[in-house]
Amino acid sequence: MSPAEIKTPPLAGAEDDASQRAREAYFTASQYQLIWARFRRNTSAMIAGIILIGLILTGIFAPFLSPHDPTIKGRDKDYTNGAPQLPKFCDDNGCSWRPFIYGVKRERSIKTNFRWVTTIDTEDRRYVQMFVRDWDYSIGPVKSNLHLFGVDKGFVHLFGTDDTGKDIFSRTLHAIYTSLAVGALGVMISFVMALMIGGIAGYFGGWIDGVIQMVTDAIRTIPIIPLFMAIAAFIPQEWSSEMRFFFISIIIGFINWPTLARRVRTHLLVERNQEYVLAAQLQGAGAGHIIRRHLLPSFTSYIIVDLVISFPYIVLSETALSFIGLGLKDPVNSLGVMLQNTTSADVLLNYQWYFIPVLFFIALVMAFVYVGDGLRDAADPYAGVKK
Repeated sequence: MSPAEIKTPPLAGAEDDASQRAREAYFTASQYQLIWARFRRNTSAMIAGIILIGLILTGIFAPFLSPHDPTIKGRDKDYTNGAPQLPKFCDDNGCSWRPFIYGVKRERSIKTNFRWVTTIDTEDRRYVQMFVRDWDYSIGPVKSNLHLFGVDKGFVHLFGTDDTGKDIFSRTLHAIYTSLAVGALGVMISFVMALMIGGIAGYFGGWIDGVIQMVTDAIRTIPIIPLFMAIAAFIPQEWSSEMRFFFISIIIGFINWPTLARRVRTHLLVERNQEYVLAAQLQGAGAGHIIRRHLLPSFTSYIIVDLVISFPYIVLSETALSFIGLGLKDPVNSLGVMLQNTTSADVLLNYQWYFIPVLFFIALVMAFVYVGDGLRDAADPYAGVKK
């Protein structure tokens, strides 16, 4: 049955054959078909979903989309704190069918007491090229040096550069991937722990549930900022960026499982007394088998919704911690690390392009929020339907 055939059944009254078939299709559809049919009618959620998919793909293929290495190896020494370079087709010297940017030159000026000054050279056209070969990278098992675009000579900085000359556009794309990777790892850890702990508490109940709930409440009361201050002091300075990345992800995952565990527990407390559970118990099925094969699949859609909703909060946790210097640090590119550069008044007054990654951060979080809200509304497809 195609999801396109699933429509909300009409109100009671005279029904022709088409409406009757639509009604039958609705009530015989699978759970996921019903969720998709309801979700796609939510315009804001669909738009957010498209944006979210675009950001995820942007993060995954960040090395291919980036014209320059986002680390210190790819910095432009002649263009530090440089403004965004927008390609153009025409200038005072005429027009070109190929987009181009201007080159830059460094020179000493008597006006600046003979210090080095970077100026735009309008006579130096640098033409934008597609599918250029540059620095090496790997996306999973695939290794390449092919990039979507570049210029015939020098650098191109669509979002400008930072104080070290690193390309903000390339750094932003890689930061999206890092923040998503931290969120995915944190969600996976919290998901597994929530299913195990919440499943045991909800299925057995009694004193076991009481003990687990006391532990859950104790973890929820731990203040996050002091905890990470202690962790930041514990992390050895000689740890690599990769070690710090995985450690922060694991810690974020361990402190975010109680909320989902409570939801799992609540569902199991309701479902454990259903007839299909009693039938499985009479057949001699063990507690682990019943929880894994019968109870958890009965509300899989709700678990998926909870995961999507909790994802932006984990991304926010990483961003906030990195922003205040307790999470990831340079040379790792994450949204929180890049937001650290926006805290000075000099940046606010003179280098506004530093705030471009903030727009991507807002778009990422808002996309997750709208998609999560849409899935939450769609998880109960029979809501408001007259049977």
